[in-house]
Amino acid sequence: MSKRLIPYITMDGNAKEAIEFYEKALDAQQLFVQTFGEMPENPDFPIPAEVKGRIGHATLKVGETELMFSDTFPGSPFSSGNQVSICITTDSVEQAEKMFAALQQGGQVGMPLQETHFSPAYGNVTDKFGVTFQIFTEARS
Repeated sequence: MSKRLIPYITMDGNAKEAIEFYEKALDAQQLFVQTFGEMPENPDFPIPAEVKGRIGHATLKVGETELMFSDTFPGSPFSSGNQVSICITTDSVEQAEKMFAALQQGGQVGMPLQETHFSPAYGNVTDKFGVTFQIFTEARS
Protein backbone atom coordinates (compact mmCIF):
# COMPACT_ATOMS: atom_id res chain seq x y z
CA MET A 1 0.00 0.00 0.00
CA SER A 2 1.25 3.45 -0.86
CA LYS A 3 0.24 6.88 0.39
CA ARG A 4 1.26 10.38 -0.76
CA LEU A 5 0.16 13.90 0.18
CA ILE A 6 -0.03 16.32 -2.74
CA PRO A 7 -0.93 20.04 -2.61
CA TYR A 8 -4.05 20.66 -4.71
CA ILE A 9 -4.61 24.20 -6.00
CA THR A 10 -8.08 25.26 -7.10
CA MET A 11 -8.33 28.26 -9.39
CA ASP A 12 -11.32 30.31 -10.54
CA GLY A 13 -10.99 29.96 -14.31
CA ASN A 14 -7.28 30.75 -14.62
CA ALA A 15 -5.70 27.34 -13.91
CA LYS A 16 -4.23 27.17 -17.43
CA GLU A 17 -2.46 30.49 -16.84
CA ALA A 18 -1.27 29.33 -13.40
CA ILE A 19 0.06 26.06 -14.83
CA GLU A 20 2.04 27.94 -17.49
CA PHE A 21 3.37 30.31 -14.82
CA TYR A 22 4.50 27.49 -12.50
CA GLU A 23 6.07 25.57 -15.39
CA LYS A 24 8.38 28.54 -15.95
CA ALA A 25 8.78 29.77 -12.37
CA LEU A 26 9.41 26.33 -10.84
CA ASP A 27 10.87 24.55 -13.89
CA ALA A 28 7.89 22.18 -13.66
CA GLN A 29 6.82 19.56 -16.17
CA GLN A 30 3.21 18.82 -17.16
CA LEU A 31 2.31 15.22 -16.38
CA PHE A 32 -1.42 15.44 -17.11
CA VAL A 33 -3.93 18.08 -18.20
CA GLN A 34 -7.63 17.51 -18.89
CA THR A 35 -10.31 20.13 -19.46
CA PHE A 36 -13.91 19.73 -18.33
CA GLY A 37 -14.76 19.34 -22.03
CA GLU A 38 -12.40 16.36 -22.36
CA MET A 39 -14.00 14.50 -19.46
CA PRO A 40 -16.62 11.80 -20.13
CA GLU A 41 -20.09 13.29 -20.61
CA ASN A 42 -22.73 12.72 -17.94
CA PRO A 43 -26.18 13.02 -19.56
CA ASP A 44 -27.69 13.97 -16.19
CA PHE A 45 -25.22 16.84 -15.78
CA PRO A 46 -24.32 18.40 -19.14
CA ILE A 47 -21.29 20.70 -19.21
CA PRO A 48 -22.07 24.20 -20.51
CA ALA A 49 -19.99 25.31 -23.51
CA GLU A 50 -18.36 28.17 -21.55
CA VAL A 51 -16.98 25.66 -19.01
CA LYS A 52 -15.50 23.10 -21.40
CA GLY A 53 -12.16 24.94 -21.73
CA ARG A 54 -11.59 25.18 -17.98
CA ILE A 55 -9.12 22.77 -16.39
CA GLY A 56 -10.85 19.78 -14.80
CA HIS A 57 -7.60 18.29 -13.53
CA ALA A 58 -3.89 18.77 -14.09
CA THR A 59 -0.70 17.49 -12.50
CA LEU A 60 2.73 19.13 -12.63
CA LYS A 61 5.98 17.54 -11.52
CA VAL A 62 8.16 19.94 -9.56
CA GLY A 63 11.48 18.33 -8.71
CA GLU A 64 10.63 15.17 -6.79
CA THR A 65 7.07 16.18 -5.92
CA GLU A 66 3.80 17.02 -7.64
CA LEU A 67 1.27 19.85 -7.66
CA MET A 68 -2.32 19.28 -8.75
CA PHE A 69 -4.66 21.90 -10.20
CA SER A 70 -8.22 22.41 -11.30
CA ASP A 71 -10.59 25.25 -12.02
CA THR A 72 -13.83 25.65 -10.14
CA PHE A 73 -17.03 24.86 -11.93
CA PRO A 74 -18.85 28.18 -12.43
CA GLY A 75 -21.17 28.80 -9.52
CA SER A 76 -19.01 26.77 -7.13
CA PRO A 77 -17.77 28.71 -4.13
CA PHE A 78 -14.29 30.18 -4.47
CA SER A 79 -12.36 32.27 -2.00
CA SER A 80 -8.90 33.55 -2.88
CA GLY A 81 -6.46 32.43 -0.21
CA ASN A 82 -8.38 29.24 0.58
CA GLN A 83 -7.82 27.49 -2.71
CA VAL A 84 -5.19 25.00 -1.56
CA SER A 85 -6.24 21.60 -0.27
CA ILE A 86 -4.27 18.43 0.39
CA CYS A 87 -4.81 15.47 -1.90
CA ILE A 88 -4.08 12.18 -0.16
CA THR A 89 -3.33 9.59 -2.80
CA THR A 90 -3.46 5.88 -2.02
CA ASP A 91 -3.69 2.65 -4.00
CA SER A 92 -6.05 1.01 -1.51
CA VAL A 93 -9.83 1.56 -1.41
CA GLU A 94 -9.84 0.22 2.14
CA GLN A 95 -7.22 2.78 3.23
CA ALA A 96 -9.18 5.55 1.48
CA GLU A 97 -12.35 4.54 3.34
CA LYS A 98 -10.51 4.46 6.68
CA MET A 99 -8.91 7.91 6.21
CA PHE A 100 -12.13 9.46 4.92
CA ALA A 101 -14.13 8.12 7.87
CA ALA A 102 -11.57 9.45 10.34
CA LEU A 103 -11.29 12.90 8.72
CA GLN A 104 -15.05 13.43 8.57
CA GLN A 105 -15.45 13.06 12.35
CA GLY A 106 -16.45 16.55 13.47
CA GLY A 107 -15.88 17.85 9.94
CA GLN A 108 -17.96 18.38 6.83
CA VAL A 109 -18.16 16.17 3.74
CA GLY A 110 -17.93 18.11 0.47
CA MET A 111 -18.27 15.04 -1.75
CA PRO A 112 -18.92 11.57 -0.33
CA LEU A 113 -16.27 8.95 -1.02
CA GLN A 114 -17.45 7.21 -4.18
CA GLU A 115 -16.38 5.61 -7.44
CA THR A 116 -15.83 8.13 -10.26
CA HIS A 117 -14.64 7.88 -13.85
CA PHE A 118 -11.09 8.65 -12.64
CA SER A 119 -10.92 6.78 -9.32
CA PRO A 120 -12.40 3.71 -7.62
CA ALA A 121 -12.81 5.82 -4.44
CA TYR A 122 -12.69 9.64 -4.47
CA GLY A 123 -14.20 12.24 -2.17
CA ASN A 124 -13.40 15.40 -0.28
CA VAL A 125 -13.88 16.42 3.29
CA THR A 126 -13.04 19.43 5.43
CA ASP A 127 -11.87 18.26 8.83
CA LYS A 128 -12.80 19.77 12.19
CA PHE A 129 -9.81 22.12 11.92
CA GLY A 130 -10.97 23.59 8.59
CA VAL A 131 -8.37 21.75 6.46
CA THR A 132 -9.78 20.32 3.23
CA PHE A 133 -8.57 16.92 2.10
CA GLN A 134 -9.24 15.17 -1.19
CA ILE A 135 -8.99 11.40 -0.93
CA PHE A 136 -7.92 9.94 -4.28
CA THR A 137 -7.53 6.22 -4.86
CA GLU A 138 -5.41 5.24 -7.86
CA ALA A 139 -7.04 2.78 -10.21
CA ARG A 140 -5.34 -0.59 -10.15
CA SER A 141 -4.10 -1.85 -13.51
